[in-house]
Amino acid sequence: MVLQMATRRAMSSLLNRSFRLLGGRGAGLASGSQRFGTAAALDEPITPPVEVKYTKLLINGQFVDSASGKTFPTLDPRTGEVIAHVSEGDTEDINRAVASARKAFDEGPWPRMTGYERSRILNRFADLIDKHSDELAGLETWDNGKPYEQSALAEVPTLSRLFRYYAGWSDKIHGLVVPADGPHHVQVLHEPIGVAGQIIPWNFPLLMFAWKVGPALACGNTIVLKSAEQTPLTALYAAKLLHEAGLPDGVLNVISGYGPTAGAALANHMDVDKLAFTGSTETGKIVLELAARSNLKPVTLELGGKSPMIILDDADVDKAVELAHFALFFNQGQCCCAGSRTFVHERVYDEFVEKAKARALRRVVGDPFKKGVEQGPQVLI
Repeated sequence: MVLQMATRRAMSSLLNRSFRLLGGRGAGLASGSQRFGTAAALDEPITPPVEVKYTKLLINGQFVDSASGKTFPTLDPRTGEVIAHVSEGDTEDINRAVASARKAFDEGPWPRMTGYERSRILNRFADLIDKHSDELAGLETWDNGKPYEQSALAEVPTLSRLFRYYAGWSDKIHGLVVPADGPHHVQVLHEPIGVAGQIIPWNFPLLMFAWKVGPALACGNTIVLKSAEQTPLTALYAAKLLHEAGLPDGVLNVISGYGPTAGAALANHMDVDKLAFTGSTETGKIVLELAARSNLKPVTLELGGKSPMIILDDADVDKAVELAHFALFFNQGQCCCAGSRTFVHERVYDEFVEKAKARALRRVVGDPFKKGVEQGPQVLI
């Protein structure tokens, strides 16, 4: 529960940081900006400042081809062109990854380390995130399409901060001695649950990696992570850095692949002890059903929603317009808590609509690697 609350606080911190760095621009972007939806087609795509190094599956500390040998393309959402061909994981690869994670949990050092030892590795990983922040931000924008300024100034620093936070929890997860009637000793122990299966979406690949992987590692679990097929690159890069920081082999396994194959195999696996999924409500229902039909593993679901914003008649309309605009369009609108419904008091309704339309028309759309661009392309799904 404490770690879940931390995730909510981290999302709030990210939104605040992003609004300060990227939002609140308003009229300041009116001069020289393109009208909504036109800029992307006019400019030659900027060459991303990063090289794709890792495209294979990560199993037992090694990058390996998929069992089938198949690959799938991950696309540049700016152009639809192929960035790289990534190994396509399937049921057999999930089985190999789970076996690796199970052996690392049952026989390996990670769950037997002191919390302090785990925290040192997670903190070293955060140091490596800071060292390789340019590469991580470049890959995130290239694969996802979000503005590079958002990746570099908000999301990658938050990634580092999250892992430092979870590192701090590693040695502060304690048991409890419970008072009892009579000559009895009652003790509550908090122990790692085992192999954690994790399925993350494409809208915040690095932050979803942190929110899933960080708490599980801090508590001493081992992991099989299935990344989104639209954005597989940064999970592989981040996982490589984690091993460079000293994570033992088999503790974190990363499978790139599709939901109906690799994702379903992970949710349905009998040797996965806990499952976490972020994505659509419809897919969440399928994940929950597969988990129940297999070994009744506990499931944590973070599903989509329609977050309302209410603007009363005594509000500062100009400020409300900017906040509503940011709430709706942040991350190209690809956000599970996007302010996609706005309720406006009738006394200020007409003024709000007029100003909100004008603000939307001033939004700068273009190559996400170009300075000053507010909105890049949508993810290709």
